[in-house]
Amino acid sequence: MNKNLNTLNWTKKQQIIGGAVAIVLIGGVTTGIVNHANHQAKERKIEALKNKKIKLCKARAEKARKLEKINEADSKKLLDIAEKTPTDKNIKLAEDSILKVKNAEVKKAFDNQVVGIKNRVKLENEAKTAVSNYQKDAMNQDKFKTAQQSVNKLTSSYSKGLKDSLNKQLATSKKQTDDATKAQQAKSESDSKAKATNTNKEQSASTGNATNNNANVNAGTDSQSTVNNDVASGSNSYGGGSQNNYSQGGSNTSQNNTNSGSSNQGQGNSGQSNSNTNTNTGGNGSNTNNNGSNGGNNNNNQPQTRYVGWVSVDGVRRYSQTFNTLGEAQSYVDATVNSAEVINLVFEHSIRYGVEPA
Repeated sequence: MNKNLNTLNWTKKQQIIGGAVAIVLIGGVTTGIVNHANHQAKERKIEALKNKKIKLCKARAEKARKLEKINEADSKKLLDIAEKTPTDKNIKLAEDSILKVKNAEVKKAFDNQVVGIKNRVKLENEAKTAVSNYQKDAMNQDKFKTAQQSVNKLTSSYSKGLKDSLNKQLATSKKQTDDATKAQQAKSESDSKAKATNTNKEQSASTGNATNNNANVNAGTDSQSTVNNDVASGSNSYGGGSQNNYSQGGSNTSQNNTNSGSSNQGQGNSGQSNSNTNTNTGGNGSNTNNNGSNGGNNNNNQPQTRYVGWVSVDGVRRYSQTFNTLGEAQSYVDATVNSAEVINLVFEHSIRYGVEPA
């Protein structure tokens, strides 16, 4: 062993230097140990902070996830209410709740559902309006087709109840209109047949009257001819029987024949009255013939029957008018029954109509 390494052999100076070196070495080691310990403590602190932050983030994420589920559930609940009762208020509540949803896909699905609800409400309102317009003008086939097409567009399961109700209303109105149309057609056919029968009767009566008048005229003419012939035969006939034989200074007076023609009374006609006079005066040789004083036909005016056309609503005559002929009264009744006002009354009131003598 080197004696220089033995601290016992060191001089005082060497001992001082050695001690100083030893102190330095011991301080360096101590410092290193302290620094190492401090570093480890700092790392542990950082790790702790990191773990705390991670836990905090996880807690926040879990809270956000739970809140998202709550918001989605609330939106779905409000959408279901809006589907069943699509009022403006319910739809607005659903839209506001969707704003809180963060999931993009879920939010898009909810937005599309709101659009579907609004479109369905629009179709339902259009169908209601179309059916109402048809009911107000039930004879209009174009409005019936429009209403039927609008109702057929209600394909949503939520619209099923409304669709069934509207179809029922359409069917009821259509049946009432068809029944009224059939009844009117039957009435028109019956009235046409009655008119034809009355016309034939009037024509037959007119023909009979004309025949009677012709017979009366012919009878009067025949009577007139007979009278004229009788007068002609008696004219210029003298007591001696010689025609146009005048005696000088004598005076012969021919027979005076006066015949009144037959009086024939047909339908309101007075027969002809004919008077013929023939006078001859022999002394002067003058001959006077008076033929025919005929009285014309006299027509006696008969009272004219007037007719009342009427339409009643629930037993009360609301429409009534008097006419000179049956045809005019019947035409008035037909026009009134076929009017839009009366047709609209058919659905809720009892309608009756007819024609009768005034």
